[in-house]
Amino acid sequence: MTVGVIAALLAAFVAGSMVYVYRFRGQVRYDSLREYLRKGWPLFSPLNCLLYLFTERRGRRPIMDVDQFPELDVIRQNWQTIREEALALHESRVFDQTSDPNSSAYYDIGFRTFYKYGWSKYYLKWYGTRHRSALSSCPETLRILDQVPCVNGAMFSVLPVGSKLTRHADPMACSMRYHLGLATPNDSQCYINIDGMDYSWRDGDDLLFDETYLHYARNEAAADRLILMCDVERPTWIVGRIVNFFYKGLMRLTVVPNDERDKRGLANTIFARVSPTLANVRTLKTSNPARYQTIKYSVNATLGLVVSAAIVGTVYGLYSLADSVI
Repeated sequence: MTVGVIAALLAAFVAGSMVYVYRFRGQVRYDSLREYLRKGWPLFSPLNCLLYLFTERRGRRPIMDVDQFPELDVIRQNWQTIREEALALHESRVFDQTSDPNSSAYYDIGFRTFYKYGWSKYYLKWYGTRHRSALSSCPETLRILDQVPCVNGAMFSVLPVGSKLTRHADPMACSMRYHLGLATPNDSQCYINIDGMDYSWRDGDDLLFDETYLHYARNEAAADRLILMCDVERPTWIVGRIVNFFYKGLMRLTVVPNDERDKRGLANTIFARVSPTLANVRTLKTSNPARYQTIKYSVNATLGLVVSAAIVGTVYGLYSLADSVI
């Protein structure tokens, strides 16, 4: 097969993947192309679509039947033990460090946009890295999580009264999102909407969903919502596992510390260093809009090219592997 034909097939697959996610996947549609570009992470659509294609049947819904994932039972069965450690952290106000620019936990390239709406977190483990701070403060929770190899990452998460998460889709489909209610309002006014379906958290109840579908959250109840949130390995066949190997390598770069005892991934190290400069650039939005737009689109284009090159290289590698086998 010639290079031209291969390039054409790759281009068609990339374009088709983006169109599929934008126009056809799920029950809820993006309001506009602008929303898709801002909230849908189209650059990741090709690899995500490979994962969707090779996902086992039990993992192909927006909201999964947790009973089909018995490997997670041990987490739910120990929810009260996990709750005790999470409440101790919450009462010590350790979650407040998320909004403190002087804290190691502040710079989080993966969840940075959530802070402005009140959401906060405390990491336990993240794609191969166990947080030393968590080993000290939450040893029993980590002991329980260590019994579940499919948990790639875990954190405690707080959604305070009156806060929200705006509608978005997470970029990478390597994992699915697991929520376990620990101290919640137990009220339908505190909920998450996933592909048009509402779910309200309850103490001791768990939820497993595909976070690459459009979703948003609201806490309009009278109490904070405290949960355990985990990234659970997407169940796939062999090709999906190869894609996941690449994806999980990227996720290891995004490790965020809780404090000075913890490691920081390369991506977040860079993000922490450039964030003050980016904050200064944002002041140009009102003082010099033209210059701000030039810098903004230059940075976005550069990042887009880097990610695109990585994705195209991976897709081409998978195609070459399949072609050699066939």
